Amino acid sequence: MTDTGGGYAWANLAAMFYDQVDKYGDKPMLWAKRDGTYRALSWGDVAARVTGLARGLQQLGVEPGDRVVLVSENRPAWLVADIAIMSIGAITVPAYTTNTEADHLHILEDSGAKGAIVSTKRLAERLIPAAAKAAELSFVIAMDPPDGSAPENVDVLALDKILEMGRAAHTNIVELSRQWPMNDTACIIYTSGTGGAPKGVMLSHRALFHNCMGAVDALKEMNLGDEVFLSFLPLSHSYEHMAGQFFPICIGAEIYYAQGIETLAANMLEARPTIMTAVPRLYESLHQRISLGVKKAGGTKEKMFNAALELGRRKFEDTSSLGLIDRLKDRVLDKLVRDKVRGRFGGRLKALVSGGAPLNPELGMFFTALGLRILQGYGQTETAPLISVNRASSLKLHTVGPAVANTHVKIADDGEILASGDLVMTGYWRNDDATNATLIDGWVHTGDIGHFDDDGHLVITDRKKDIIVNSGGDNIAPQRVEGIICIEPEIAQAVVFGDKRPHLVALVVPDDAWLKEWAAGNGKSGGLNELAGNPELAKALIKALGPVMERINQNLSPIEKVRRIVLADEPFSIDNEQMTPTMKTRRHKIKEVYGNRVEALYR
Repeated sequence: MTDTGGGYAWANLAAMFYDQVDKYGDKPMLWAKRDGTYRALSWGDVAARVTGLARGLQQLGVEPGDRVVLVSENRPAWLVADIAIMSIGAITVPAYTTNTEADHLHILEDSGAKGAIVSTKRLAERLIPAAAKAAELSFVIAMDPPDGSAPENVDVLALDKILEMGRAAHTNIVELSRQWPMNDTACIIYTSGTGGAPKGVMLSHRALFHNCMGAVDALKEMNLGDEVFLSFLPLSHSYEHMAGQFFPICIGAEIYYAQGIETLAANMLEARPTIMTAVPRLYESLHQRISLGVKKAGGTKEKMFNAALELGRRKFEDTSSLGLIDRLKDRVLDKLVRDKVRGRFGGRLKALVSGGAPLNPELGMFFTALGLRILQGYGQTETAPLISVNRASSLKLHTVGPAVANTHVKIADDGEILASGDLVMTGYWRNDDATNATLIDGWVHTGDIGHFDDDGHLVITDRKKDIIVNSGGDNIAPQRVEGIICIEPEIAQAVVFGDKRPHLVALVVPDDAWLKEWAAGNGKSGGLNELAGNPELAKALIKALGPVMERINQNLSPIEKVRRIVLADEPFSIDNEQMTPTMKTRRHKIKEVYGNRVEALYR
């Protein structure tokens, strides 16, 4: 291992992987479910697969700088393919498993991909028709060969055969991997897009190294050692790509792959992670589930839970505020309440790292008071993505922490956050106009509005383009208001509107469990769909939510108060294109569907 300059110990990401293989050898690296049980691949096992696939890709004519699209759920083969592509100097182009055929075609054509790798038959059914229309594509490698025949102009090849082809070749992939400069492009990650066509963000090996080293520095006070990660956010997103893959490789950690969001609770108990990355939507869901469960239990359990919350909050805000009796109570409640909550996450978590969207401080306090450390961070795809993150010793829940090591952040005159350093993207692939609008004099213009507090912690207030300006000229941050609405257990999702209007209105999705209980009390058994077809019942539900909105408005300033609400027909989801794959709301899509109903509230 040699220092290649800038404090980075490796020439590129593939070289880092092979050095870690030499160091950890037969130790477990990747864990995935097979036959209902988690089974491990060692570092050496993974390296053998990487070199085999890398040679196979060479045999298919992949050359340095060529782009290879990767479509797969989180699994060991994702990491194997990613590093194999980078090992031969090519560029990985991750694509979401939720992409439509049209989405795939855009990425294949825009990137000019030479080939693609796809996992399941279901995913191949959407990728292969797009591949048949992409002029520059030469092949598709299928981890699970699809049923039926492929289009005549597409070579669909089984992964096993490519690995066999690679084993017959003799290129020294390990030595080859060391020659690629760290300023080369490692991957092109297409932004999931809360509006408009996705753009390809070019990230260099250097940018990802910067993020990994920044994460090491930020978490070092937690005594990083034999860490275990549970990967469940899409690896096609820059957040998980760095924090859930390359950062664990960098520190020699083990990675468990969750089977999916629906099995996450069980997978946490099996993997017992020490570090986990998540987005605020997960915390909102867990908060609603825990709160409703405690309320339903009632009695002594509810009183003990609320006491643990209150004492945990007071202890976090000011340890000296607890007298002797309170400290004794807190210790007892730690065993009786908090240990059970921590146990749901496997029992050995050092930190939950939150990113991807702003985390409501009340949510952060909820889990912190229950004994779970949440470190909120901030960044975007264009910065690989990490810009700042809270530290365990100086945790401030309403902030996204100070900038990570060797990162420059400043606030423009209009409040926009600007970032520069090794983390910055090379630019948008084949899109100079967009690059020049975002990357100016080495500074990424994030589009986010914020400020630094007196301790140098960055506070995000909103997206520049999402800010609501009401008819009185007041600026309102919708994400803050939505976060306060969704902290209530009766409401699962919300989007507020009010641009150029005298007040705010909200489109809400009630919590499913609460809604079913309410509907049963009104002689109904259905959910939102039934309510949408029954105007009288919908009116009754809006009336039932009245006290909830009154509670919410008590925590909002006069200009932020929500005056009226309208019910969504169904939850915002990836399937209906009202959420991105990383669970951010697509405001423009939601407005297309509900705009007329929202406007009617102002008449």
